[in-house]
Amino acid sequence: MWFWFAIIALVCWSGSDLFSKIGCADKADKYSHLKMVTAVGVVMGVHALYEIFVSGVPIDIPSLLKYLPVSALYILSMALGYVGLRYIELSVSSPICNSSGAIVAVLCIIMGDKLETPQYIAVALVCLGVIGLGFVEAREDEALRIERQKKSNYKYSKSALAIILPLMYCLLDALGTFADSLVLETLDEDVANVAYELTFLACGVVCFIYTKFIKKQKFLPKKEAPKYAGAIFETAGQFAYIYALADSEHVAMAAPIISAYCVASVVWGRIFLKEKLSIKHYAMILIAVVGIVILGLYDA
Repeated sequence: MWFWFAIIALVCWSGSDLFSKIGCADKADKYSHLKMVTAVGVVMGVHALYEIFVSGVPIDIPSLLKYLPVSALYILSMALGYVGLRYIELSVSSPICNSSGAIVAVLCIIMGDKLETPQYIAVALVCLGVIGLGFVEAREDEALRIERQKKSNYKYSKSALAIILPLMYCLLDALGTFADSLVLETLDEDVANVAYELTFLACGVVCFIYTKFIKKQKFLPKKEAPKYAGAIFETAGQFAYIYALADSEHVAMAAPIISAYCVASVVWGRIFLKEKLSIKHYAMILIAVVGIVILGLYDA
């Protein structure tokens, strides 16, 4: 079953990318990222309640507070990622955001960990791919950008935020993962996951109150539906991810499958969003993805 859980995680997380993009891409709605946080918070909150009252996962205030710094890093990274989706193609954003594993590896190296030679190569490939994407974005001729975006569902102009926001997501997510590995030494994984989901629910409630009652924003079903679809895919992907990696004998095979979900995100962007990148973009994405998959292979 590990293989099917890995495939489900890949499809769900790439689906989350797609629907989050659709839900947050409207530049006219400057609060779309907060509405997206609300959507994810609601879905994760429902799942957390299921885990508590049906699965019997124990949760208390000390556990919530212990995991709070990790939750904060993850949630902040996702919120910034949602903002970033207004300014850049999903096909470019997803590989950058998914490069956080390379930063975790760098942090581990700084802390004195020794890696295998292929892991060093993978880190270098990811860094090269991400830096290359930034360089290609910055140097692309505006006329060529307009020409290739003619059939796209969304149009983008050259912007520093287009690269900065996904990079900030990548950095914060990496810090969250690194902190996660430390906290989980003394905290049960199921408890940590429920703590994370409840914290996300609290953030979602705060974002809803702010956007609905303070900023007087409207929540239109047609515009909110993609956000909740993305939230469902995000939560389902997390669920499948846990079960895929629970089979310890096949972690080395499941991890690279899951880590390649950004490849599916690029495909969905091309099919459903009509995104068309330049050859240079795809070359840099390929380099980054190869590095990500190698890192996933050694995630065991």
